[in-house]
Amino acid sequence: MRTTIILVHGAFAESSSWSAVARKLTDAGHHVIAYANPLRSIAEDAAGLTDLVRTIDGPIVLAGHSYGGAVLTNVPGDAGDITALVYVAAFALQAGEAPGQAAGLVPGGTLGETLERVPLTSGGADLYIAQDKYHVQFCADLPAEEAALLAVTQRPVTESALGEPSGATPLWTSVPSWFIFGDQDKNIPVGAHRIMAERAEAREVVEVEGASHVVGNSHPSETAEVILRAVSGAA
Repeated sequence: MRTTIILVHGAFAESSSWSAVARKLTDAGHHVIAYANPLRSIAEDAAGLTDLVRTIDGPIVLAGHSYGGAVLTNVPGDAGDITALVYVAAFALQAGEAPGQAAGLVPGGTLGETLERVPLTSGGADLYIAQDKYHVQFCADLPAEEAALLAVTQRPVTESALGEPSGATPLWTSVPSWFIFGDQDKNIPVGAHRIMAERAEAREVVEVEGASHVVGNSHPSETAEVILRAVSGAA
């Protein structure tokens, strides 16, 4: 039975951000779903992803970018036949750890100073990256025209989600993991990625020289290859 690959986008992006990677995975013959991550809270977003996973027969590989990694980390291990996890510049959180804490495992992140806060009538706030700072902060290795479009189409994450503690049982403790990230990531410093990959005992770690936080956009071939190796390695 063929593997289903579920791609989970992160904050300040949306599901089409996976387009280049998804094309390569579908060309390789895999069933691919880009989950529309609500970006409301880790627990709620993981519950929605879990509901999707429960509908799928056969092996499943979960690949998450940025905050999407925090979400897939909170999917229960018995939700389906999950064979591998791929963290694409993503949060592989420990129990009780919030994304903001993980990003601060080492100094160097500059996301906070680029954020715009939009208060919500229901309480709390949505966070956006200021459009004039988006290119340098989020995706410095993409062409300016592409970065400008991504800034316009970005989806906000709630302020509370970035401070929400992860659940008690990280999925990476029971499912093998693969990591790919860039050494010029300004959202999650490269040192934090290295720490998360080491404590997850990753099967493979790919560090892309010169890549920004959007390594999947700027290096889709390398990213797809890591996901495909996770598919075959887990099998």
